[in-house]
Amino acid sequence: MLKYLLSRVAANVPTLLAILIAVFFLISIAPGDPVDAFVPPTATLSAQQKESLRHELGLDRPLPVRFGRWLAQLAQGDLGYRYKDGDRVSAAIARRIVPTLTLALAGLTLGALLGILAGLLAARQAGRGIDHGLSLAAYLAVSCPAFLVGILALYVFALKLGWFPAGGYSTPGHDDWQDIARHLVLPATALSIQFIAILMRYSRAGVMEAMSQDFIRTARAKGLTRNQVVLRHAFPNALIPIITVIGTNFAALLGGAVFIETVFSWPGMGTLFLDGIESRDYPLIMGITLFMALTILAVNTLTDLLYSWIDPRIALR
Repeated sequence: MLKYLLSRVAANVPTLLAILIAVFFLISIAPGDPVDAFVPPTATLSAQQKESLRHELGLDRPLPVRFGRWLAQLAQGDLGYRYKDGDRVSAAIARRIVPTLTLALAGLTLGALLGILAGLLAARQAGRGIDHGLSLAAYLAVSCPAFLVGILALYVFALKLGWFPAGGYSTPGHDDWQDIARHLVLPATALSIQFIAILMRYSRAGVMEAMSQDFIRTARAKGLTRNQVVLRHAFPNALIPIITVIGTNFAALLGGAVFIETVFSWPGMGTLFLDGIESRDYPLIMGITLFMALTILAVNTLTDLLYSWIDPRIALR
């Protein structure tokens, strides 16, 4: 196990480096000048003053040199300072980690539960009205972007019906877990809609494929009911593709959180990332990219470990 983990870490290093190089290059060639965001709107600087500020920030150096300096800072555990307000990047990210992970994990949990249950129900009622209805709902859900679902949910359940708060992480002065949970319902549901549909289709397909195997006929011959056959025999053998979908879609949930956080004014890293893009805040963008990449690579490694735990026939090599 330890040997496998070390090999995966070593294999992930080039991938992480390629991601960081690509993002650094893209944000560096993007139009706009970080100096304009660094200087207050009321201030007027001459061309010489701007050039001096660019030199102070290191923006006049070649891209390889700037990237090398950033890596050297990273090796010392320093993500640098924001151009916009001079705040430490690590501190800015730390303040937003909990809301973002809370939203992403809530969407993942909700999507996994409802997606698997819907898939099992569709497989149990294959070819019947419930199966067709769930399949149609899944196709419609896949076609709807998360931000559109979020806007509709905000309009109907927050503005019109008033069942849930219209946005934010918590009510000022009421930051207990129950209040946070009420604020979490709409964004987590909107974030998980597409995930539910995708997982439902994979769960149904996996269970239906398992139902055609010889061991299922043996289980039926023993007198087991259809529900027992599905839950005790077919579903465990369909877990590998289900776990794969859950692991690979975690990245999509983190990406979708950017739009959902904007719609619901959720104070996570998604809104912070957009703020960094608008202000051309290169250190902040690189810091968030690093965190996202490390999180996704860690989830992918965990997914591979789950394979061998679910199915011992899969060896970790």
